[in-house]
Amino acid sequence: MSTPHGVRVRLLLAVALVAGLVSWVGLTLWGQSGRQVPSASWAAAPILLAVAVGLVLAGRPVRRLVQGTATKPVHPLYAARVLSLAQAAALTGAAVLGWYAAQVVRLLPDVDVPSQQQDVLVLAVLGLGAVLVSAAGLLVQHWCRVDDDRDERDERDRRGGSRDDDHRERQR
Repeated sequence: MSTPHGVRVRLLLAVALVAGLVSWVGLTLWGQSGRQVPSASWAAAPILLAVAVGLVLAGRPVRRLVQGTATKPVHPLYAARVLSLAQAAALTGAAVLGWYAAQVVRLLPDVDVPSQQQDVLVLAVLGLGAVLVSAAGLLVQHWCRVDDDRDERDERDRRGGSRDDDHRERQR
């Protein structure tokens, strides 16, 4: 699901929106059938934090390799797996954010009830955790990026163009 440029914020926003809409419809239908909508738990917050921290720790050796400061060799397959994991985490974080946001929207009409306020607080914290997972994924994806040849970059800078300009020229 990655593009040549990797996962972008626009894609993450679209995933969060679609997941939120689908979740909201599902939660609404679930609630209308007389079933209790499951409540969120604080226990998910440390899990989301652990995923984000683990991803950053896994990406650090690749970052050092790309920067040229690695003291230990990094297997190319490891680097590819870290990149895939980073992109998957970014997309998953966006989907989880949509899920939690849909639950908040469902609770808004009854937000004056103290128990609902507690649930909204938990869901907001978990939503921030999901954003943290997505941000960690984007950061590690950036760390895994290997720039173009310096010569190509210097030539493009001299001409005052961008990579998109070069691509358009090649297509003509």
